[in-house]
Amino acid sequence: MSDNTPWFEGIKFPMVHFSPEILREVRDKFVVKDEDTITVTYPKSGTNWLIEIVSLILSKGDPKWVQSVPNWDRSPWIESTGGYELVKGQKDPRVYTSHLPLHLFPKSFFSSKAKVMIYCIRNPRDALVSGYFFLSKINVTEKPETLQQYMEWFLQGNVIYGSWFEHVRGWLSMRDMENVLVLSYEDLIKDTRSTVEKICQFLGKKLKPEETDLVLKYSSFQFMKENEMSNFTLLPHAYTTEGFTLLRKGTVGDWKNHFTVAQAEAFDKIYQEKMAGYPPKLFPWEEC
Repeated sequence: MSDNTPWFEGIKFPMVHFSPEILREVRDKFVVKDEDTITVTYPKSGTNWLIEIVSLILSKGDPKWVQSVPNWDRSPWIESTGGYELVKGQKDPRVYTSHLPLHLFPKSFFSSKAKVMIYCIRNPRDALVSGYFFLSKINVTEKPETLQQYMEWFLQGNVIYGSWFEHVRGWLSMRDMENVLVLSYEDLIKDTRSTVEKICQFLGKKLKPEETDLVLKYSSFQFMKENEMSNFTLLPHAYTTEGFTLLRKGTVGDWKNHFTVAQAEAFDKIYQEKMAGYPPKLFPWEEC
């Protein structure tokens, strides 16, 4: 375990651009405004795709913004040191992103009317595999040597931003609030247009059919993969290793290509225990 790894309230965070002092200030002092639009996810659950979609909805499909400003500047991560400063300096209406679990989220949110794209959940098996390949090539936390090792960390919650199970259970407790929209990566893949239209309705943004077409076009996997403002190729080389890619596959069910039968059985046992009592309709991957 690296000595540079910051921890806050029992949660592990990336080694760069994070500090307990900023995390505490974000939780206790940051004021969420009613006009804010916030995208919240557990890592590797469609975060950057949602940022692209929201950016394009706000620009009515005009790609100039997403092709000229890096996504971390368009929708900064509020809990990072740089992102926090950017959000504080944004003009209203502000747009920002977070991976924070519910109990570390700004306390002021709970009395605001901010539009939170919460929560883009994803099959934890796919999030695990995507996280494994992502973290193997980026210098922000301890690198897993094998998928088995990362699976053990994941199931123990010993990964950045903590346990998937606790993260999802926390945010799903907010799912009946009118300023909370629960989405899934699987639905985004299955019917992107309907999901984009749902986001538009939630944000109170009316797009013409041709504008929606542009949102779909410029937020597609291929366009994002080729857009250096969205694919993380602008990250300093010190942060990445050879072979790093943000957009690896953009598919559903890739975990089946990597889990052994024994790993799948072990994961399912813990998953069933941790998520008992939740209606299956909340988790589209149960039907995949």
